[in-house]
Amino acid sequence: MVARIVVPTVDESGLDAQIAEHFGRAPYFAVVELTDNGEVSNVKTIPNVGEHAGGMGYTHDNILKLKPNAIIVYGMGPRGLSTFQNAGVAVLKANANTVKEVVTAYRDNKLQELTEGCHHAHHP
Repeated sequence: MVARIVVPTVDESGLDAQIAEHFGRAPYFAVVELTDNGEVSNVKTIPNVGEHAGGMGYTHDNILKLKPNAIIVYGMGPRGLSTFQNAGVAVLKANANTVKEVVTAYRDNKLQELTEGCHHAHHP
């Protein structure tokens, strides 16, 4: 395994899942592992157990335990963004609607870094 990518999703359909609008409020996260040649080697979906989803703790702290190399999102709050940046995890802006599409964009180096956290829960 060379890269572990985490993408917030609206359901549990893996690579076909639609990306959730906001990281911390996503019901699920797709965890995608890529080999050194960019092929998907494993995909699993985990529920959001953070406080915004009725659980405990901050979502970003829970996701850090998975040791991701990158997070691909439409947006996230400033606290989550700074947590990932401080941990050396790339936070990239999603440019498509499904996990499969953004993982392909990641592999092709076509995603831009998310540089600013948002202060609201909805994104275009």
